Amino acid sequence: MIRGFFRLIGLLLLTGGFIFLVYDGARSVADSSLQWTPLGEFWNDVHQSSQQAFRVWVEQATPWLWTHVVKLLLAQPTFAVLGVAGLLLLLLFRPRKPLIGYAR
Repeated sequence: MIRGFFRLIGLLLLTGGFIFLVYDGARSVADSSLQWTPLGEFWNDVHQSSQQAFRVWVEQATPWLWTHVVKLLLAQPTFAVLGVAGLLLLLLFRPRKPLIGYAR
């Protein structure tokens, strides 16, 4: 049951990544230049105070993590981050292969 839940979350993340890919593609065609939405900008648009609270929490726990990992992740395109996270969840929680021969 938990495996199914995480696969559903993975599918939703993959769907969100595809939606952002189409959105960024339409913006790029309209502006005649390559444009994408960074994850940090999208997070600010959705709920800015939660990003600031997350930053304070991470900097209190491990200051190097914010500068080396999280900042780099927030600068990546949203479609890539959501797509990779969705694919990882789908691969990690895929159904088991059926046993061939003896079943225990």
